[in-house]
Order: sequence, then C-alpha cells, then structure tokens
Amino acid sequence: MLTPLGFSLLRQLADGEFHSGEDLAAKVGLTRARVSQVLKEAEGAGLALERMKGRGYRLLEAPDFLDAKSIRGQLDALAVARATTLPLAVEVVDQIESTSSELMRRMQRRDVHRVALAAEWQTAGRGRRGRTWTAIAGGSLTFSLGWKFEQGAGFLAGLSLAVGVAVVRALEAEGFKGIALKWPNDLIHRHLKVGGILIELNGDALGPTTTVIGVGLNVRLPPAARKDIAVPVTDLAAIAGRKALPIDRNRLLACLLAELAAVLDVYAKEGFAPFVVEWQHRHAYQGKSVKLLLPDGATVTGKVAGVDASGALVLADGPRRARFLSGEITMRRA
Repeated sequence: MLTPLGFSLLRQLADGEFHSGEDLAAKVGLTRARVSQVLKEAEGAGLALERMKGRGYRLLEAPDFLDAKSIRGQLDALAVARATTLPLAVEVVDQIESTSSELMRRMQRRDVHRVALAAEWQTAGRGRRGRTWTAIAGGSLTFSLGWKFEQGAGFLAGLSLAVGVAVVRALEAEGFKGIALKWPNDLIHRHLKVGGILIELNGDALGPTTTVIGVGLNVRLPPAARKDIAVPVTDLAAIAGRKALPIDRNRLLACLLAELAAVLDVYAKEGFAPFVVEWQHRHAYQGKSVKLLLPDGATVTGKVAGVDASGALVLADGPRRARFLSGEITMRRA
C-alpha cells in the first residue's frame, strides 16, 4: 500500500532520472533503509523501479502526477474554446479511502455541487454492488463529482447511462477510438473493460437530490495488476497504440469534467431522453442476444432492443418486450 511517504519519494523520482538513496533520504527526512523499504512498497503497488549500484533509483515509467492547478488551467482553456464557463472546484489528493465515500461524507456538512475530487491512490475504491475497484498509482484515473438535481431518484434512473455518454465523448475527443458502453455503467473496448461508473444518491424521494458520480478508468495497467482483476480488462494506453503520444492524465481529467458538466446541465433539465439514441448507438450489445443476471440471482434471456427514456434495459423475446432497471448482461451463446 502506498503511504504519504511513498508519494513523497515518488514525486522526487517523477523526473525519470536516477536519484541516490542518500539524496532521497535527505530530501524526505528518512534513513536510507527506510527509503529502500518504502520504494519496495511502491513496487508492490504496481510501479516499476530500476536500481543501479552507484547511481540509485529511477522510475522506469514516471507517472504524470495529477495536479489541481494544471487541471484547472486546462478547464479554463476548454471553457474559452467552447465560449462557456466551467464553474467546477477541483481537488487532488495522493491517497484516500474512496473519492466517492469522501464526497458522500462531506455532503452531510456542506454543499458538494460541482466539486470534483481525484485521487492517485484509493485504499478502498468501490465499484458496483460492493465490488473493489483496482487502481494503480499513476496508471489509473479515479475521481468523483458532486452534482445536485432538483428532482428525485426516479428522475435520475438513467443518470449513469448519460454519464457513460459523456465519458465516451471525452475519450473520443482525445483520440481513443472504439470505446463502447455496456449497460448499465461499464466502458469497454472489444469486450474488455476499460472503465466503470458508480452513482450514489442522497435526498428526498421527490427531490432535491445530491449525487456523487464516481468514474474509474484504466490508463496504464501493468500485467501484474491485471491478474488481480476478476474480469478481462484493457487500458487507454493499449487502445491508443504504441505510436500514440503519452497520455496526459491532467488534460484527460479536464476534458472528462468539461464533458460531464455539459451533459449534466442538459440532464438536469430534460432527463435521459436526449441521450437515448446516442447511448444505443454506443451500446456494444445493441441488438445482441444476451443473458441478464438479476439482483435476486434469477436470469432472463432476450435480444437487446435498447433502453427507454428512463434508462431501463428493454429485452425482446419474440413479440414480447420487458424492461429491467438493474442487473448484469453477458453475451448469450448461440
């Protein structure tokens, strides 16, 4: 597990150059033995280090650490280009239990509307249905965004789908082609998972409702980390290809936040209806025969006819159609 001390050392090594153990120890106020121990912990967190006698340590792939000032600057540039404003508060932390959990706690004390919180490392990142979200320091993009709606939970049933549209739009604009959506809230590329969305709500049945929108994306996942993930995965680096420019996570996060803000402003007025056609166009399973695993363990099969204006999945079985608000789909074998 990475600690604040670990991040202090990693930031010293972020230039990709060799640094001696003595210099690192002096800069962060540790003994050389402790420096060696902390760097071993960093390797356990998925970061590749090179050690060379007489020269010290260097990161083989130095992460572009997230920086709130840089993200804010990118957002300002995007606002100018779009002739709009992007009133978002952006915070970055090295380590946290979960960005979504933190915003859920904060909303009990203060407003989190338009507050974005990103983390390099989550000790208890969460996916859907209580699953753990695996992330790599410097190799993932995990963030949450608070957003307030005047309506209640029923109006927000399709929110995760609209968020998926926003995320894919932003990724396409940055050159990541072929990323599709999987109902209700996965992002996939050639049926390999590249990201996920988690929506949490707090409010009255009829509104207003404060939401916390959590997004996790695999940017650069080392092979060792993939072994710990229960489903087949890929990352943005693989999607971009070897000839692509290095991925700037600060710019990418700014683009994601800008697109999310635009989509959420529309959703607040019109709900999911304006996004239905685009979502269906981007759905990897549209028109496919699938098996749907329901929350109670039962399964149903049918052909994906699409989604309705509430975000419910519509399955067709001959002339009959049925809608479902939750569950997980897999391709049905012929």
